[in-house]
This record gives sequence, C-alpha cells and structure tokens, in this order.
Amino acid sequence: MEISQSLELEYQVTSADLAKTLSIDESDDFPEVLATSRMIALMELAAARLMKGQLSVGELSVGVNVNVNHLAATLNHDRVKVVAQYTGRQGKLYEFSVTLFDSAGMAGKGTHTRAIVETSRLLAGAKSRVQAS
Repeated sequence: MEISQSLELEYQVTSADLAKTLSIDESDDFPEVLATSRMIALMELAAARLMKGQLSVGELSVGVNVNVNHLAATLNHDRVKVVAQYTGRQGKLYEFSVTLFDSAGMAGKGTHTRAIVETSRLLAGAKSRVQAS
C-alpha cells in the first residue's frame, strides 16, 4: 500500500442503517436518516478493504481510532460513496483519511487508524478479559 492509495465503496442505505433503528426504549427518538455509527462502519470497511494486501494468513486489521464529523443527514435508500485514502504509518498503526458522499455531496469526513493483529491472539485476549472479570 502506498501513500495516497485509495479505495472507494458504494452502498445503498437501507432501513437497518438508520439512526431510528438505534432505539432500545420507547423514550428513544432518533430520525430516519443514516446513523453516524453506520457511517463510521462504512468508513472502517473501506479502510479494511484497502489494507487486505498487507495481511498474512491468520491476520486481520482492526480499527483503533476514529475521528469523524457527520456533516449532513442522508436519507433512506440514498446511494453513498465512501472513500478511504491511506495517509501513512505511525509505528504499527496505519492511518487513513475517510470521506462519505451521498447524492447531495459530502456528508462525513475524518480520520481513521487501523492495526494488524493475529486473529487467534485477538480472540484469546477477548476471552481472557471476560474470564478475569
């Protein structure tokens, strides 16, 4: 992966992606627009796909930091384009610029950092945290 290399993914927003689906109690009230959490997930997915060439067998990339601004609301069924652009490394961390566009223009932007980990080690660490508590 080289500096400025980018990956774009396109996605059609569905009902499952809306902030309204975040409600877990009848007192929760969120709008029927793309949830910020789903926007972030799409940004992470684009960066993870861009990193695939860096992975060895038994490894995956995981998100370690997200710093984004959700700039505009995106309606259900709109098509979005997410762009992840590799901006460099800081030690073991891979850094990206991430942007989401909907049919009206830019709707989100920010930065994202990922690391490469061994899948088995990640799962073992998660299990040991649960057993220790």
